[in-house]
Amino acid sequence: MKIFKFKKKTVILLLVGTLFLTYSFKSKFFEVAKQIEIYNTLFKELNMYYVDEINPADLTDKAIKNTLKNLDPYTNFYNEQDVETARIRRAGEYGGIGVSVYYTAKGIELNEIYKGYSADKAGLKAGDIIVAVDNQSIKNMERGQLSMLLKGTPNSKFTVKIERQGKTLNKEITRDKVIINPVPFAEMIDEETGYITLTRFNEKASSEVKKAYRKLKKQGMKKLVFDLRYNPGGSLLESIRISNFFLPKGKTIVTTKAKVKKWSNTYKTRQEPLDLEIPIVVLINERSASASEIVSGSLQDYDRAVILGKRSFGKGLVQRYRELTYGTQLKLTISKYYTPSGRCIQELDYTNRDDKGNIPKFSDKEVNAFKTANGRTVYDGGGVQPDVEITTTNKNNTTDKLLKSKAIFNFATKFYYENASIGDLENFKFNTGNFKDFTKFLKTDTTFVTKQESLFKSAYKVAKGNNISKEYEVIKEKLFAAKIKEISKNEDVILELIQEEILERYFYKEGVYKYNLQKDNTISMAVDLLKNESRYAQILSVKR
Repeated sequence: MKIFKFKKKTVILLLVGTLFLTYSFKSKFFEVAKQIEIYNTLFKELNMYYVDEINPADLTDKAIKNTLKNLDPYTNFYNEQDVETARIRRAGEYGGIGVSVYYTAKGIELNEIYKGYSADKAGLKAGDIIVAVDNQSIKNMERGQLSMLLKGTPNSKFTVKIERQGKTLNKEITRDKVIINPVPFAEMIDEETGYITLTRFNEKASSEVKKAYRKLKKQGMKKLVFDLRYNPGGSLLESIRISNFFLPKGKTIVTTKAKVKKWSNTYKTRQEPLDLEIPIVVLINERSASASEIVSGSLQDYDRAVILGKRSFGKGLVQRYRELTYGTQLKLTISKYYTPSGRCIQELDYTNRDDKGNIPKFSDKEVNAFKTANGRTVYDGGGVQPDVEITTTNKNNTTDKLLKSKAIFNFATKFYYENASIGDLENFKFNTGNFKDFTKFLKTDTTFVTKQESLFKSAYKVAKGNNISKEYEVIKEKLFAAKIKEISKNEDVILELIQEEILERYFYKEGVYKYNLQKDNTISMAVDLLKNESRYAQILSVKR
């Protein structure tokens, strides 16, 4: 009798739970349907009665993207053109002219020229602005339209009008098949130490890393420096394949935890490794994110490599593409990922923004300790902490503002046209004296403006009729001096970035890699560590 009563209560509880879940589901579904209907009716009224013509596609695109902007920066809506751009980025191949660009109101400004492709053959230079294509002006054209102009079927021809340092030039260009190699440089540093840099995790990443590894192995490589600095990530599966090159088959690389159960997975190595013995130093910095952190985090957790550099970005979120109607897509965050030791390295807590929109950091809270295979202590929150941290100044907010502007790019353009040659690659050095030239240049640059300068300029415009121009100039000078003082605190970081930007103008990206192979302090530290076998072993074995 007691058993029957127990079962009866259980059935009642299950029925109540089922009814509650059904009601909850219907309630959420109704709310979604309600909001869609509100938008549909609003859209119809605008289209019917608004005094001017509206662009339905543009309006919807902006509405959707505005809806998503308060989630995380990785959840995005892709219109048909965005879908194609994302596909190209993942595949690493497209028909184009071999450039990276800035889209501006004036036209398409060339940011980098890829060596050997059609833009390079046609004599285009970084800093050139394309203002017309096939005799059609592209001034004030929307970004989506601009992004399609240079792409097309390989071997197709078109003409461009470019502006360069006050002159106008006309060029005819033939499109190439552009292949973006995620491993743009792999060479021996010395007789025993190989160097591989991986710049992105596209669909070619693992095959290109394997190819580079085998090439260097034939040249006598016994130690490896694997550079993931500035690598923003990409494919989760490619990061697992690359980790597998140096870890045994059957090892857990990453675990994902999602709202939808089928998207919660444990990913393990599935192939026999390339090499379980070669000593490895992995280089990371604050711009190493996502898949870069999966590789560096897993190699750290299994004590397979020494991680050297600066703390990584801290992106512990996984995205997936979902097909929508009419060829559009939604890329949304579906899960968090965890390294083999169990840590999530996500830095920014997007769920708990404050009233002003500020995003708290997990690393500002209490972080949790985890253990590597050898018993070393590692922590969650705030990216992958390197085993050996390099000492550079920490970038302040003003320097961050500088790096997000085009000031360094613009300075390098000016430098290039004022200096026909900089001599041999190996002997070039951009030093403190040159840094003063850069700060003088900032007087004329309009892209690097601090918040204080912007607010003060706005206030001056409001009060312009009050004869305060002298006072304005005095305060403007003080604000500029304060700005220079702040970025000078990070002179070491800025000098390095300016130097690389200048070298690229004369020797392409390949020249920057060759220069860094001999001159980069972080690479030198990695080589010294690999030569010091006892210290290398101690870092990976001593419990901390």
